[in-house]
Amino acid sequence: MSESSNQDTTSKPTVDAQRQMVNGSAWMTAGSILSRILGAIYIIPWGIWFGSLFFQGNALFAKGYNIYSFFLIAAIAGIPSAIAKQVAHYNALNEYGVGVRLYKLGLVLAAATGIVCALLLYFGAPIFAGDDKNVIPVLHSLAWAVLIIPTMSLTRGYFQGYQQMAPSAISQFVEQLARVIYMLVTAFVIMRVMHGSWVTAVSQSTFAAFVGAVAGLLILGVYYLRRRDEFQELVRNSSNEIIVPAKQLYREILQQAVPFIILGAGITIFQLIDQFTFFRIMRLAANYSQVYLNDLFAMFAANSNKLIMITVSLSSALAITAVPLLSEAYTKKDHGEISRQITNVFLMFEFIMLPSALGMSAIAGPLNTVFYGHQQAQLATQILEFSSYVSIILGLFTVTSAIMQGISQNKRAVRYFLVGTVVKFIVQVPAVYYLGSFGPLVATAAGFIVANYLIIRSLNRQFGLNYHAISRDTNRVLLYSLLTFVVAWVMTRLLEILVNWLGLGSGKVISLIVVLIAAAIGGYVYVYLALHSRLADRVMGSRVGRLRTLFKIK
Repeated sequence: MSESSNQDTTSKPTVDAQRQMVNGSAWMTAGSILSRILGAIYIIPWGIWFGSLFFQGNALFAKGYNIYSFFLIAAIAGIPSAIAKQVAHYNALNEYGVGVRLYKLGLVLAAATGIVCALLLYFGAPIFAGDDKNVIPVLHSLAWAVLIIPTMSLTRGYFQGYQQMAPSAISQFVEQLARVIYMLVTAFVIMRVMHGSWVTAVSQSTFAAFVGAVAGLLILGVYYLRRRDEFQELVRNSSNEIIVPAKQLYREILQQAVPFIILGAGITIFQLIDQFTFFRIMRLAANYSQVYLNDLFAMFAANSNKLIMITVSLSSALAITAVPLLSEAYTKKDHGEISRQITNVFLMFEFIMLPSALGMSAIAGPLNTVFYGHQQAQLATQILEFSSYVSIILGLFTVTSAIMQGISQNKRAVRYFLVGTVVKFIVQVPAVYYLGSFGPLVATAAGFIVANYLIIRSLNRQFGLNYHAISRDTNRVLLYSLLTFVVAWVMTRLLEILVNWLGLGSGKVISLIVVLIAAAIGGYVYVYLALHSRLADRVMGSRVGRLRTLFKIK
């Protein structure tokens, strides 16, 4: 009797943690996916209105955004994730008042870093633009967003520290919606109504980041006002046994934040390496024109990257959810719970990421046509296919680095990332020289493979990962994902043969129909296999049984 009751009490926290992770992941995944889809779909009308200047405009957009992303991460300074981690830490100790003080002090830091980084980006634009002076007005327009996004991100981190993911997800979607609307309206007016400069149109499209940030911050403000009484009640019922001076709280924030800057900017840092080396290395290989190199850069750094980041955002959602939960377990020194949660994170990542990435590769041809038309279609499709495979490695890094941060292994994670960066630099020159636009992707994959290996090895040494449980379910996920890939690939080819036989052409509308049919059938195969085998129940929790009823799967 005592043995079973003890079993019940030990299993309950695990079940609650898994449910909490699944709920949080559901909100963050929904917000990330909807935002990424919006961020990809806008490119269709945006590209039509830019006409023959589409690839040039998209390359300029990517150049500006890569630099802006780095400054934005520096401005945010990892403070939101650090706040989420530390708030969860103090909440686990029933010291909610300390968490509130952390948030208020964090607001001061966020405002200060936002102002400093915005000024640096604005006045340093001529230096950061490099050889392409068209980047200067784009960076000027993006500096405004750097002013307020840190405050918005910090508030999201505060909610996440309470495992309240809905405010973050909804504000993220509203932010993206407002941004896309502004982008499309200004692009249409400048390019089609006023027949203005394409550089001006791109600058207004990037200024949309500021417009979206204002909208997202307003949504978070509404949520905070609605839940203010709940937060105040928790503070009143706190233990109030810990008194932490402001100086110590600032030190805690900064100690946690600096590694978050480097790790959070990991993918962006690799993209900046590509931006500042790709053109130089390619000119060593042959005498290519700037227009041609811009087209190649747009294909791997902007076009395919925009689509694969939809799937990478899935893993980012998991990563954000994992940090506060792991921090709680680490605070309680529960190594068994940490090991179980890490196992759950890896399995959830594989369960979502593998079929998504392989599925995108299977439908890469018509998908590329839907978004980017027929310009150098064969090369663009091949780049998208290869990028889809690389996205698995990128997604894994967002998860592994977040796990390391959640268990306060920040410095070690940064060290492993720096090793991966060295590998990236070593591989970059020969890869770009001999493989062209595929080279940066190969070098990126090599760098992150090394970083991921080092992190996973470290986690296993410290907490003893359950490789048996992971490998058992991983094999099934991989098998079902490969079957999904085969079905989607075959359906795509059959539909393309049918379309050609009927003489319907291969325009955007026809390609969209092919994508929707192939993706739907391939996706259903994966869902059916995962539900029928009960794999989905083990990874996502028993509540997915409702889907089994919905799809009438035994």
